[in-house]
Amino acid sequence: MRVPLPYTDSKPIGAADFYFAINSTFRFILKRFGMRGLRRYWQDLGGEYFAPVSKLWRRRGLPGVAAYWRAFYRAEPGAKARVALHARAVTVEVKVCPAIAHLRKHRRKIVPCFCRHCYFVSEAIAAPAGLTVLVEGGNGQCRQTFLPRQTGLPRQRLGDIREVPC
Repeated sequence: MRVPLPYTDSKPIGAADFYFAINSTFRFILKRFGMRGLRRYWQDLGGEYFAPVSKLWRRRGLPGVAAYWRAFYRAEPGAKARVALHARAVTVEVKVCPAIAHLRKHRRKIVPCFCRHCYFVSEAIAAPAGLTVLVEGGNGQCRQTFLPRQTGLPRQRLGDIREVPC
């Protein structure tokens, strides 16, 4: 089976220093364009760069969501996450966020809203596939629930995503 990630890489695990780049990118965009610009960046990233993932999720449904996240966390250095496929949802329990852990280990100042990118990027991937995501927690540990988009579902409350203390 083909690995369900939108990029190809010959090494079995990613390079953790990439986390420095995304943290700096988020900080730059936030400073230059404000929160609205940063949200737009995250939404564009999810909708454009991750379009192949969205197509996979639309084609394979929740089993495709689970396969993607299992492959993703296997490739992320230092990640500890559990992905569970249920009848009507996929839950991703992140016990150690590899990005937050790596940034802390190297004493980097983390953008306080860093964890919100998981919601905005994932929602932009999920929506075209007829899915949605709810994120709870943050600051290094969270729970992400992917489920079919339907009326009556609670909307994401950004307050449910904890900021990273400075």
